[in-house]
Amino acid sequence: MLPAQSRRTVPLDVYLIIDNSQAVQQSRSEIVAWVHTQVIDRMLVDGDTVTIWAAGDHTRLVYSNTVTGETGKDEIKAAVQGLRTEGAQADFANALRELSTRSAQTAQNQGRLSHSMVITASAEGLYPALTGNAQELLRWSRSEKYARWQVLVIAPHIGTRVRQAATAYMNSQR
Repeated sequence: MLPAQSRRTVPLDVYLIIDNSQAVQQSRSEIVAWVHTQVIDRMLVDGDTVTIWAAGDHTRLVYSNTVTGETGKDEIKAAVQGLRTEGAQADFANALRELSTRSAQTAQNQGRLSHSMVITASAEGLYPALTGNAQELLRWSRSEKYARWQVLVIAPHIGTRVRQAATAYMNSQR
C-alpha cells in the first residue's frame, strides 16, 4: 500500500479524541503505537492540520498545529506519547462538543478533507455523550475494534452535506 504522501494532494484536517481515563490504562502503549503508525506515519502529509484532545475527567486540548515535515510529525508523536491517565471516566460530551465546533469552523474551508476519530477502551462511555446528535453521528460512523480498545471514526456535520449534495443532484436531474 502506498503511503499517504504518494497519493493524496488535498489537505486533511484530522481531529482525534483520545480517551485517557483509567479505562485505557492497560491499552495505552497499543493505542499510542497505533496512532503513531496508522495516523501520523501513514495518513499525514505536509499541510495537514491535526487537533488532539485528551478525554479524562476533563477534556484537554493536547495538540493543534499544521504538519511540517518529519519534525512536525515528531511533535505530534511526543504529544500523544505524553498522555497520562487522568480520571475515572472520559468526558466525551465536552470533547465531542469541542470537536464539533472546531470541525464546523474548518468545514467552511473548501478544498480540504476532514477526518475525525474517537479512540477509547469502550464505546459505552460515548453513548451518553451522543444525546441529541446520536442518530446523525452514528449514522455516519464506523468502528475498528481491537482486543481491549477501539476506534470510532465519525463524520460530524456530514449528514447536512450529504442531504445538500443529494438535493442538488436531484434538482440537476429535472
